[in-house]
Amino acid sequence: MTDRDVSAQDTPVAVQVRTDGDVDDEALAYIRAKVDAALSRPGLAAVSGRVTIGRATAHQVQLPWSAGAEIHVGGHLIVVHLREAGAHALADRLQDRLRAQVEKAVHRADTARRSAGPPPWRGGAGGDGSRGSSAPDE
Repeated sequence: MTDRDVSAQDTPVAVQVRTDGDVDDEALAYIRAKVDAALSRPGLAAVSGRVTIGRATAHQVQLPWSAGAEIHVGGHLIVVHLREAGAHALADRLQDRLRAQVEKAVHRADTARRSAGPPPWRGGAGGDGSRGSSAPDE
């Protein structure tokens, strides 16, 4: 088995793709394109991390292709682990899972930003500043 590191060049995301085992260049290029497609989204926070692709050499293994990803999107950590029978199936599922996890992380960040203070019924700032007093003006 050989290990080789393939870094992204001229891409907006700083994700390193590492291979372990007998991974051909065509499969690696396809996986790299899928990872870039999943993580290249307008308005996304800084993205960095590592994706490790492996292929078992034993013939009796039913799912020889594996992927492990640890990606930092802004302040969120995304972890994905997969096993598949083929390189293209692995890349497709990896893209789907990464995209779903990125969407969850972005949604959590948006929700946290919106709910910065307590709601008006708990003493937070309301729309008009009143706290429900119904005294008539005379």
